[in-house]
Amino acid sequence: MLDQKSLDLLWNFEDPKLSEQRFRDALADPRYDADERAELSTQLGRAIGLQGRYEEADALLDAIDGDEPTVGVRVLLERGRVLNSSGHAAMAVPLFEQAAELGDHLGEEFLAVDALHMLAIADSAHAELWTRSALEYASTVHDERTKRWMVALHNNLGWTLHGAGRLTEALVEFQLAEQWAERVGTPAQQKYAREAIEECEQALASGSSVQNAQTQGKA
Repeated sequence: MLDQKSLDLLWNFEDPKLSEQRFRDALADPRYDADERAELSTQLGRAIGLQGRYEEADALLDAIDGDEPTVGVRVLLERGRVLNSSGHAAMAVPLFEQAAELGDHLGEEFLAVDALHMLAIADSAHAELWTRSALEYASTVHDERTKRWMVALHNNLGWTLHGAGRLTEALVEFQLAEQWAERVGTPAQQKYAREAIEECEQALASGSSVQNAQTQGKA
């Protein structure tokens, strides 16, 4: 199977159309075997879904042979993302729960954390609980790429607390996100972490709370 770093090279979350073309090109590369092509197809479905072409993404995911267990986890994740993005968050929740459980069972730690992170977004009433579960899980892993989830998770928890008016707690989470970003994060994550701290400090100074949307899957 493909490792996450290989998939990262094909992804540009700021340009899902470009990502779609990269995955289509990869699928035409004869170096990949059937299971790897199936895994690439799940990411193609995600790129299509990010462009709002939900029916097309769903049809593509339907056509993937998910017999290989890791591919099966990715299919669950991407089906859930399509449902969540298309306004059916409640239907996405059980798919993310299955993906988290199966990912953990298979030792696919990156995917298990991804699923828990998505549960916090889809099941917003329990966002804090799911995010803390994801943080606890991610804190035990040794793979540096998976550890990078700590940045996004602390950031997302910070915004959840920020939106609830719990600004002092939110600032702690943003500071933790910055610490992890300095350790294992990307330059973009380091920038976002600093900006979140500044915004939260301003809100604390003025006594106001500003809403901010969480982002999907940019760990």
